[in-house]
Amino acid sequence: MNQSLGEQLLKQLSQRWEDLLYALLQHMELVMMSMAIAIIVGVPLGILVTRFISLKKWVLGGAGILQTIPSLALLGFMIPFFGIGMKTAVAALFLYSLLPIIRNTCTGILDVDKATIEAAKGMGMTNGQILFKVKLPLALTVIMAGIRTATVINVGTATLAAFIGAGGLGDFIFIGISRNIDALILLGAIPAAVLALLLDSVLGYTEKLTTPRGLKI
Repeated sequence: MNQSLGEQLLKQLSQRWEDLLYALLQHMELVMMSMAIAIIVGVPLGILVTRFISLKKWVLGGAGILQTIPSLALLGFMIPFFGIGMKTAVAALFLYSLLPIIRNTCTGILDVDKATIEAAKGMGMTNGQILFKVKLPLALTVIMAGIRTATVINVGTATLAAFIGAGGLGDFIFIGISRNIDALILLGAIPAAVLALLLDSVLGYTEKLTTPRGLKI
């Protein structure tokens, strides 16, 4: 039975490899666009929370609530604002990606050693200089871990974009389910899993590179 499924998978791959490549590129576009927006918004929000601690409960709580909304429901909520297609998918994926990035940015900055901050103040550094030259470099590893987590989650969630006509690898999964063709489901699921593992490895390596070996102030 496994051999039969394998043969079906190879047959589908030989017939649809061009469509698969296009879907993979679409999937990567969805992930990259939503992650870029999430980083641009999430990191500053995380920094803001460290400056105004009273906002922490509201910002992290709001991002946490977004995480609890079922993926398909969130996609449905976005349709009246952005219509059917890629814009809606990117908006929903962006919202799903916020929590790990905001939380890790906030945690990374707040966990910076107080003695290091006091030493920077003693050298006459301004709050802005301390943030960009001390806190953010030391928190970068934790921030990268949040981005890494959000990216891996994003790759899996992006498969649901097919249900609103946004394309991606989810198209094969959706067609496979509707036609009861297991090989088509695997044709979408396997590349999505491989993509998630690949991005996780790349970001994991980047995370190691951002680990501070020393800080000059």
